[in-house]
Amino acid sequence: MTFDVINEETAIDVRGVGKSFSNGDQSTLVLRGVDFSVRRGEVMFIVGPSGCGKTTLLSILCGTLRADHGEVHALGMPLHAIPQPEVTQFRSKNVGFIFQQFNLLPTLTAAENVAVPLLIQGVPLAEAVKRASRMLASVGISEKSGERPNRLSGGQQQRVAIARALVHEPPIVVCDEPTSALDSASGHQIMKLLSEVARDASRSVIVVSHDPRIYGYADRIAEMEDGRILRVGESRHHVLN
Repeated sequence: MTFDVINEETAIDVRGVGKSFSNGDQSTLVLRGVDFSVRRGEVMFIVGPSGCGKTTLLSILCGTLRADHGEVHALGMPLHAIPQPEVTQFRSKNVGFIFQQFNLLPTLTAAENVAVPLLIQGVPLAEAVKRASRMLASVGISEKSGERPNRLSGGQQQRVAIARALVHEPPIVVCDEPTSALDSASGHQIMKLLSEVARDASRSVIVVSHDPRIYGYADRIAEMEDGRILRVGESRHHVLN
């Protein structure tokens, strides 16, 4: 595969990455020599059929999973070569996560949920909640800061999840099927918000999705099949045609 020609600063660079999973005597090859890069300040989609390796690739490029071979550089850090405690520290500081099922703690208020990443970093509770409340205001639901998740709509819960992902100001945000649990209107609102987030030149948003309703929000789309990146396009039509 020919490597991408990148004119802008690269946030993540993946070269020759392979990954297998074993179950007893059986081994399944999930990623096959993947070459992939993400630019700063862009929304990058990774799309393809279920089981093609999208989520595995997402996990490797943000450091929650280690590749069997190949190189992963994130913000200049060689995640493939440093000890796991350093990867964990890098991830807690530099990566925000947004999930399909929101993953909010049911016993905490919206503001308390958003404050969790700050508390993990040792920020005092009062300051963490204050910053969390400001972040909820920035995603348009400041009036819900004292509500628990079961009192929020799906779209509101996802906004809380976005606020939680952004509260520690990470330069990388990764999203695993962020709209599949939402109706069309809510999904478009969430993607518009994520697109605005990426316009900060220091932040990259990476979205794994098989929801064609939202492909138009991508700056670039990487199409996967059978553990490989088939092509990367600047336009949604690269995938949809």
